[in-house]
Amino acid sequence: MAILTIPEKNIQLTNANEIRAFFQERGVFFDQWQCDVVFEDTATPDEILHAYDKDLKPFMEAGGYQTADVISINKLTENYETIRSKFLAEHTHSEDEIRFFVDGKGLFWFNLETEPVFNLLCEKGDLISVPAGTKHWFDAGPENPFVKAIRIFIDMSGWVPEYTGSKLEEKFADITVKN
Repeated sequence: MAILTIPEKNIQLTNANEIRAFFQERGVFFDQWQCDVVFEDTATPDEILHAYDKDLKPFMEAGGYQTADVISINKLTENYETIRSKFLAEHTHSEDEIRFFVDGKGLFWFNLETEPVFNLLCEKGDLISVPAGTKHWFDAGPENPFVKAIRIFIDMSGWVPEYTGSKLEEKFADITVKN
């Protein structure tokens, strides 16, 4: 279940239709897909991708996306603090950043500059597409992270982060994923 929060306005939305409408007004795609496959920790990326072929293929064809992979972060992820710090710094990408959460959860933060910063807690079944050029950052949590998500790309090179150097994320550092 996704949770949209605007900390500076003390607003929180949990209704998927309201969240979808909020994002649609801002040019961000949000959806929820049926996510009923349970994966063992030993599941391979190919097994995960294959389980969602029926949803992925039409979505990718409609958007011109060429490739997908799986990212898995958990308490055993080597160098997690280094990886986390890269995600936590505000950045943009030259193409859309698309994530479909097949398990776990993570917090996407958005800085649209024309309104207060907001975040979306994505969990199993949530699909988010952060448009190219959108200032954002991501947090899987300070301890016991758990994210298993399908990443969708036109070209993987477009996912290289371009850091803004704003350090705005530091203002919200005390708001993290609770695992």
